[in-house]
Amino acid sequence: MRIALTAFLLLVPLAGMATPAFAQSAPPATTPSPVASTAPKADDADVASVDAIVKALYDTLSGPAGQPRDWNRLRSLFLPEARMMPVGKRPTGEVRMRMLGVNDYVATSAPLIEKNGFTERELARRIERFGNIAHVFSTYEARTELEPIHLRGINTIQLMFDGSRWWIVSLMWQAETPDTPLPKDYLPRE
Repeated sequence: MRIALTAFLLLVPLAGMATPAFAQSAPPATTPSPVASTAPKADDADVASVDAIVKALYDTLSGPAGQPRDWNRLRSLFLPEARMMPVGKRPTGEVRMRMLGVNDYVATSAPLIEKNGFTERELARRIERFGNIAHVFSTYEARTELEPIHLRGINTIQLMFDGSRWWIVSLMWQAETPDTPLPKDYLPRE
């Protein structure tokens, strides 16, 4: 009974969103989210389209060893509540995910990325879009300069358009492994 009641309470607010009354009371599409106002101001060109924001994401992470990155540019692409979630397998075989805020990611990754040099580039992309939401499966290749690391994997990026710009809501990624190779459908077409 408790599970059914909890499920009902979660669905009731969502059910009202489809009614004409909700549509009439919603703020105009160009009104920015009050929550988003805490993010650094983005360059309009970085957030004008799905293509632009994905390109900006890869650009902010990539650079040579010793070069500081523009971490505020990275922060400006994400909603303040956004999550970055690496998924991987432990040596025990257990699959785990780390749930990081953007600031957590910067605090833990920035020193290594800037010290070792890190370049991540997109190899292929699939986009699904409906209304103001989009989902991108972006196949990547990543390399470091000072250590011989070469990785490929998939970034799954969920985005929202607030009427004036795109926001990254979440970014989850998993690197390719011998037992989890990239499927042909997610590689560049020859």
